Amino acid sequence: MKFLAVLCIIIFTIAFAYANHYGCYNNSPCGAGRICHTSKGSCNCIEISHCFDVTLESSKKSEWDFNGTHHAQYDFQIKNNNLVTDISNIFIGANANIAAKDFVQMWNIRRMENGEFTLPYYQPAIERNTTFSFGFILTGYNEPNLAIYAVTY
Repeated sequence: MKFLAVLCIIIFTIAFAYANHYGCYNNSPCGAGRICHTSKGSCNCIEISHCFDVTLESSKKSEWDFNGTHHAQYDFQIKNNNLVTDISNIFIGANANIAAKDFVQMWNIRRMENGEFTLPYYQPAIERNTTFSFGFILTGYNEPNLAIYAVTY
């Protein structure tokens, strides 16, 4: 029983540390609710509410049941509000209750092995003052809660 308790604590500790692994300079993570923001080689951890250069918006487009399984389509927009510089890289995390098996279809986004999302290979940047759209269809009733972990200009 003690072994299971210790194992659960270790797993939760690793999961929490991994989910917040983006940081600046000394590689200490920025932490929940903050974005690792790199521009012109300068890196800062910024509170999401204070980061105006990039925004992520979502909307549920539709939902339906098919053969006893619930499906929902979600669309997302990444807005590069910077008037001077293109986004060259972005990393977006999803809530842990969305499993790989829940994704029926994705478009215009790449899901990495660690479960995070980034730009697809054919999209090298998000140009200044433009919006980049992507989406996916999920099975089940869990709503996706995406957050920007890191952005590089």
